[in-house]
Formats: sequence, structure tokens, C-alpha cells
Amino acid sequence: MAVEADKEFVEYVVKALVTKPEAVEVKRSVDDMGVLLELTVDPVDMGKVIGKAGATAKSIRTLLRVLGAKNDARVNLKIMEPEGGEAKAVAEEAVEAEVAPEAPAEPEHDLRAQTQKEIEELADLEL
Repeated sequence: MAVEADKEFVEYVVKALVTKPEAVEVKRSVDDMGVLLELTVDPVDMGKVIGKAGATAKSIRTLLRVLGAKNDARVNLKIMEPEGGEAKAVAEEAVEAEVAPEAPAEPEHDLRAQTQKEIEELADLEL
């Protein structure tokens, strides 16, 4: 039972994220490279599983590595691409976004300048 904790973990997390939890399927296989979990979800939910710039998928994989290390196993997650259309485009966008991160927005620069100004004002206070 403890052997498949990684599979149960992925099912639990992904089912909590998606709108169609009944469509979530995780297949587990073990070979000399370690454990491979193949995740299949409804095409409508692919974006939720992958997340913006692949952040959600990356987080799930990170947690799986921790769980695997605890059990002395190498665990990999493969998100299976559904056939066709929109979901495939979402997956490709996530991969592209992960490779080429977006430049920070201009308001962040203003926030940085404002914070620096506030720090300087605090430094001028006599305590």
C-alpha cells in the first residue's frame, strides 16, 4: 500500500484541482530508471493541471521528487497530451513560457523605487 503513495498523492492533488475529477487517471510503472506516473485528465482541465507557465505541473513534480526521496525512489510525472485542439495548444504555450519567461511588468519597477524611497526615509528617522 505504501508503495503506491506517489500515485495516490498525484490523484488526490489533481482531483482537487480539476473540474472533472472522474476523468483523472494515473498509471504507474516501474523500471530501472525509477517510477513513471502517467497522468491523463479531461482536455478541458489541462490548463489547470499545467498552470501558468507550467508552474502547477512543476510544483507537483517537485513534491513528487520529495516524496520519492523519502521512499528512496526516483519519481517522474508525465502529463499525457489529449488528442487534438485547445488542450494541446495550452500545453505547448506552457512549455514555451517556461523556456522564455516573460519580462517583468513596468509596475514592479515603480514598486521597487517606492520601496527604496521608504527605506531611505526610515533610515533618516532618529530613534
